[in-house]
Amino acid sequence: MAKSVAIGLQDFEKIRRLNAFYIDKTRFLADWWQSNDDVTLITRPRRFGKTLTMSMVEQFFSVDCAESGLFKDLKIWDYEEMRRLQGCYPVISLSFSDIKENSYPQVRNKICESIVDLYNRYDFLTEGDLLNEREKEYFNKVSSKMEDSEISISLRRLSGYLYKYYHQKVILLLDEYDTPMLEAYTGGYWDALTSFIRSLFNATFKNNPYMERAILTGITRISKESIFSDLNTLKVVTTTSEEYADCFGFTESEVFAALDDYGFSDKKQEVRDWYDGFSFGSRNGIYNPWSILNFLDTGRLEPYWANTSSNTLANSLIRTGSKDIKMAFEALLHGNTIQTRIDEQIIYSQLSEKESSIWSLFLASGYLKVVKKEFDPNTGRTIYELSLTNREVRIMFEDLIHGWFADYDSNYNDFVKAMLQNDKKAMNVYINRVALNTFSFFDTGNKPSEESEPERFYHGFVLGLIVDLADRYAIWSNRESGLGRYDVVLEPKDVSSPAFLIEFKVFEPDEESSLTDTVQRALQQIEEKKYAAALTAKGIPAQNIRNYGFAFRGKQVLIG
Repeated sequence: MAKSVAIGLQDFEKIRRLNAFYIDKTRFLADWWQSNDDVTLITRPRRFGKTLTMSMVEQFFSVDCAESGLFKDLKIWDYEEMRRLQGCYPVISLSFSDIKENSYPQVRNKICESIVDLYNRYDFLTEGDLLNEREKEYFNKVSSKMEDSEISISLRRLSGYLYKYYHQKVILLLDEYDTPMLEAYTGGYWDALTSFIRSLFNATFKNNPYMERAILTGITRISKESIFSDLNTLKVVTTTSEEYADCFGFTESEVFAALDDYGFSDKKQEVRDWYDGFSFGSRNGIYNPWSILNFLDTGRLEPYWANTSSNTLANSLIRTGSKDIKMAFEALLHGNTIQTRIDEQIIYSQLSEKESSIWSLFLASGYLKVVKKEFDPNTGRTIYELSLTNREVRIMFEDLIHGWFADYDSNYNDFVKAMLQNDKKAMNVYINRVALNTFSFFDTGNKPSEESEPERFYHGFVLGLIVDLADRYAIWSNRESGLGRYDVVLEPKDVSSPAFLIEFKVFEPDEESSLTDTVQRALQQIEEKKYAAALTAKGIPAQNIRNYGFAFRGKQVLIG
């Protein structure tokens, strides 16, 4: 009989005690220990078993679990040298996973209170004469009200106190270290928090004489200059690294074995289409555990992993991004790939300026996967070819784009209907309502201008068309046809249906007296550049091709 599937369990001991479904990843313990790395940072997308792994590490090495017997029938017990290490170290384990506050004072307070909880756990250290009076005084006054200089050394001092008690150096574990940093970026208090975190990390992980080893986990590798400036011994394992490639997430053989056990042998191809696609290092065919567990529990194919967070940052970066970002995303939604450089040291201040930083963040977050990479020995640079990870991720982004028009969805839908019916009067009414609301919505907010807003608007608008009409039309923008590059083409999948050519133009006051002139300039360009050539070459009759000129003046739009 198959074991019960326990959703949301991240405590290794509890999973073992309940005899719940578990895929044995204990080989990680040996791989990590034998690496001899001092401080290891491992980045993986959310819901990929980072917290469960940290729980496993704690309960393997901790002196508090010396007699637990949790590991005796697992892979790690085949390593004789590792058996001798089980239950031999004091372990300090801390998580930032729930630190998602709205301001720097709130975040600092919550981090400090997490440290206070650790001190409360080890309050037995103050008994007897183990600590001197000054050490006991510091121990008892640890709180969120302490100065930064005092709280920043709290974890190093706790390491020392535990070393005194156990005569053994400490293993330090920090799970989801970057969660508060992500919140700080979106919340606008990045500089204040990075200063505090830098001091805490440097005191804890650099030259800590009481630390045996340490592991940090997170989604991103935040740039060294931000919070790791003095931590020169950091071993970083990212999604492109070879180390621990199959220790996080499920391999296809593990997934298919589970499907057999739970009576879903006939669903293997569908499960692959939905949830396969993650790759770590050169290891492909990695599945996210959250979706697989939920499928085993319910038997339904749904976007489980994609819906486990708000995806706010990803939404904002695409929505307010430049036309190049939106065009690249258009290619991804079509199932194509993009080529870019990747910098796995995420510099958040560059996200609004550097396109490759956005794709680097999306790769680290699991939204994109590496299809191919090529190293140029002459430049020393690697170019990555990326695509959306799988069907689940594509559905997530389609839902995000639908959300862009949620507040005025009826106007947007009515515009699409009017366009399909060639009702230009209704098209003008509805597009102006949509444009009035979405111009600022699609602008970056950094240096808004009437010249740049139409491009951001119409590329966001095109993404909306792709999502809404993908079942009937292939929708392309900025592609060559005839003697130039058209703005937008809607190519019908049924050649008997109408096709659409759309050209966007901004009103030129020095050359045009009204938006009507701008519309005529757009329509004239469609004819002169023979943009319809690509459509007629595919067998679409010329009489079925509709040309539209979109003229912009500020937030006013005229279609002709």
